[in-house]
Amino acid sequence: MKVFRVSGEIQKPNFKTSFKKEVVAMKPEHAIEKVYTELGSKHRVKRYHIKIANVEEIQPQDIENPLLKKLVTGEEELGEQK
Repeated sequence: MKVFRVSGEIQKPNFKTSFKKEVVAMKPEHAIEKVYTELGSKHRVKRYHIKIANVEEIQPQDIENPLLKKLVTGEEELGEQK
C-alpha cells in the first residue's frame, strides 16, 4: 500500500477552510475517494463543497500522522513502550 497526502479546501457558503489529509491507498484516485468519504461523514460536507488541490505520494519517513506512520513502518504495537 502507498501513502498519499491529499490537500485542498472545503468551500461551504458560510465556511471556508483548507485541509491536508494522509491516507493509505493503492492509487491516487482511491486516495481522493477516501478523502471524500471521510470528510463527508465526519464533517457533513457534500462532495461538491470539497475542492482537491493536490495529491502526492509520500515516503514513509515523511508521514506526519503518528498512527499512520506506525501502521506503515511496522513499528512496535501502539501503546507499547520500550
